[in-house]
Amino acid sequence: MLRDIRKHKTQFISIFLMAFLGVFVFAGVGGESVGLEVNSNQFYEDTNLADGWIYSPVLNDLFLYQVDLLGPTTQMERQLVVDSVADFDNDPEITLHFVENNTISKFYLMEGKPLDINDSNGVWLDKSFADAKGLKVGDDITFEFEGYEITKEIRGLGYSPEYVYHASTSSVIPDFSKIGFAYLSHKAFPQDNVSYNVLNVKFKGTPENFNDLLSYHMDGYYSTFVPQSEHSSVGQFSEEMDQHKMMADIFPVVFILIAMLILLTTMTRIIAHQRTQIGILKASGFRNSSIILHYISYGFWLVLAGSVLGLILGPITLPQLFYPSMSSTYILPSWEPAWSMNFVYIAVLMVLMSLAVSYYAVKNISDEKPADTIRPKAPKVSTTGFMERFGFWKHLSFNVRWNYRDAKRNKFRGLMTIVGVIGCSALLVCAFGMYDGMNDLKEWEFNQINHYDSKLIINDNASESAVDDVADEVHGDKLMEGAIEIESDSAKKSGSLLVLDGTDLVTPTDYDWNKVEIADDEVSISQKMADMLGVNVGDTVKWHIMGSNKWINTTIDKIHADPTSQGFIMSKDKLEDLDLNYTPTSIITEEHVDKNYTAIKSSSSMKDMTSSWDELTESMWLLIYILIFFASLLAVVVLYNLGLLSFTEIEREIATLKVLGFRTRALRKLLLTQNLWFTAIGFLLGLPVGYIILKIMWDSSGDSFYILPSISLMNLLITGIITFSLSIIVNLMFSRKIKKLDMVESLKSGE
Repeated sequence: MLRDIRKHKTQFISIFLMAFLGVFVFAGVGGESVGLEVNSNQFYEDTNLADGWIYSPVLNDLFLYQVDLLGPTTQMERQLVVDSVADFDNDPEITLHFVENNTISKFYLMEGKPLDINDSNGVWLDKSFADAKGLKVGDDITFEFEGYEITKEIRGLGYSPEYVYHASTSSVIPDFSKIGFAYLSHKAFPQDNVSYNVLNVKFKGTPENFNDLLSYHMDGYYSTFVPQSEHSSVGQFSEEMDQHKMMADIFPVVFILIAMLILLTTMTRIIAHQRTQIGILKASGFRNSSIILHYISYGFWLVLAGSVLGLILGPITLPQLFYPSMSSTYILPSWEPAWSMNFVYIAVLMVLMSLAVSYYAVKNISDEKPADTIRPKAPKVSTTGFMERFGFWKHLSFNVRWNYRDAKRNKFRGLMTIVGVIGCSALLVCAFGMYDGMNDLKEWEFNQINHYDSKLIINDNASESAVDDVADEVHGDKLMEGAIEIESDSAKKSGSLLVLDGTDLVTPTDYDWNKVEIADDEVSISQKMADMLGVNVGDTVKWHIMGSNKWINTTIDKIHADPTSQGFIMSKDKLEDLDLNYTPTSIITEEHVDKNYTAIKSSSSMKDMTSSWDELTESMWLLIYILIFFASLLAVVVLYNLGLLSFTEIEREIATLKVLGFRTRALRKLLLTQNLWFTAIGFLLGLPVGYIILKIMWDSSGDSFYILPSISLMNLLITGIITFSLSIIVNLMFSRKIKKLDMVESLKSGE
């Protein structure tokens, strides 16, 4: 066995590499995604994350009593959640939580003293914000909100399960110098009576069942119920984990398949070359079971070694590539990779598959009689094929006719080559498709839809005249943006509302980036939201603004497409026709604004937004680069091994042609032609496979993002260039083998 492995080291190294890479990527990316899941679940469990949040302005004792009577409710806690501004130069936004007992969605302490529900002078602050501002336990901090100003001493620093992902309205990624949160005792509120507005609930059963009960018994007494899965932080982090899980599930399948194909072809060739040797062993008294055990051990030990090494190195190395970029966007107390028995199951499956493949390769010859096995295997009979009966056959070149007949005699080898190229080109198409999709999404959102340079976020307490003065000074237009909940006959989804007031700085578009004209009396819904709700133009849905219990029935007039925001777009006039107040939340302008205004909470430029987008998608880019690298590596390994297999299988024919006077250049062209045929077939078949993988990847991006899979001409060209270039390069590597071919040994090998 060792002697054979050394003699055919290239193929066996490839088998080892494919087994290693398959388990390495699965366990590595899986270790990262499972680690995220384990760490977040542990965090949610330690802090008793709420199963849902009920928003209501009337959370009195009677309301709590009614919620408790619903049946599934197991635990409740009221909070007053308000937006405030901390006393710093850049007016950072701090969300204050005045808690009743800190038992649900608890503050997770990292430094200082545990939260004391009777402490009226202390505050427990977001550690990320404190680190960004250089604050520490014992410092004082002042908050302004709703006409109040309070100064508290920092008792502790920590995290919250409701803020694993926390971004401001002016940025898609967290800027911890501008945003944060704080937990305080209800006794720290400046008035004796606290008007709680959020009820954290824990319940048994499904969120749908609880929502139905809540809606049936208490409709009109609360504005919104948000289940855990739809919470902005939980949902965003869950979507991120889903993408990484999808990558871990899809990617290794190709490597595992290719490893088994290479093992099968290699073992078939070795056994064919050792027929006489096997026959002598059988004639000498070796049992079939001993011979089978000998040959199936070839793949077993290599696949076992590769799988074990992948199991060890994958979770240790790959997660460390993702966690730095992830930890800059998401906040968890711990960032550690985790193990899953699924990794072991995949490794065991690979080992079992290697045994099955090797057994299949040796089974037929083991059943033969020793006298038949000692003799060389009869050559395959070449019959006249369908194409050879046509008149044009005689006019084809020798190269074409020889390769056609050789491929017909060795169908399995051709199939292996095609399957290998399909895997390579599919991964490349998917990788470059994701690359194109991310670039298109950025171009679509920040250039085709939005044409402003600066966006100014309006203070909640700013007067209408002050807002108008700022808008006039910066020559800007006002927008109203908010969170809404939309319900159709088949589904209920959270989304966004964008109200335009005659601006040309925001252009609603369709998927092809063509402008969608939305009249003043029309409502347009985003394509993805329409798909999720199962509605179309002319259908009626009901919706309400988060925080309000006033539901509106609206007929859909238009459908637009948006890559990052799913919901409604309408005009100011239409909003007021629906008997809703138009309250601008931001001002957009073509000018670059860096001046501070009393009416403005914060501002950001288009450059800031695109930089934030690049940081948010950093982990996705890393996935794409890894995909491209391993797809190219796969192509090299597969094409080289199958090229080597092809060469060794026709070694006798090549020697015969050399004896007949064929030059090395002609023989190299002969091999290249067939290789290019199979590469072309595999490439063409790999395109739809890559498209399907790409669609699966984009479908896992969550409810917020809308990206349809597309394969650009440039994608096809780059994938084709890489695939065919590698095919040609690999073929050229056999030139020296043709030159050094021992014709006497090759021609006598069949005797």
